[in-house]
Amino acid sequence: MARVNTYLNFMGNTEEAFTLYQRAFGGELRGLMRFGDMPEGPGISEDDEDKILHVELDIVGGHTLMATDMLASMGHDLRIGNNVSISLVVDSREEADELYAILSEGSSDGTGLSEMFWGYWGTCLDRFGIRWMFTVPQ
Repeated sequence: MARVNTYLNFMGNTEEAFTLYQRAFGGELRGLMRFGDMPEGPGISEDDEDKILHVELDIVGGHTLMATDMLASMGHDLRIGNNVSISLVVDSREEADELYAILSEGSSDGTGLSEMFWGYWGTCLDRFGIRWMFTVPQ
């Protein structure tokens, strides 16, 4: 089922932030995965293995917050503009490809769409400065 979520990036303190959000909104943390849990990690340092790769929390009105830790060891740099994405979870690769093609027109930054261990995925920063994330789950 297609859905829209808000995806947040943190610089190593996702767990702390989501502990606060869970206190505020209640509910259970879902889909919690750490970088050390990846099937074929990109050579992550021991310090980064415990950082959050992905977590979800339902908040109000059926909306879900999702998040990850950005890693300085991987060259990530958190700043206004890459700290929030609108995450589109769609039902097919065709739908993801079509949305990506339109929203990335004039894009200054994009990953393209490719297979990841969790599904078909990619991001782009549209020409208006809005970051979009596209996922077709496996």
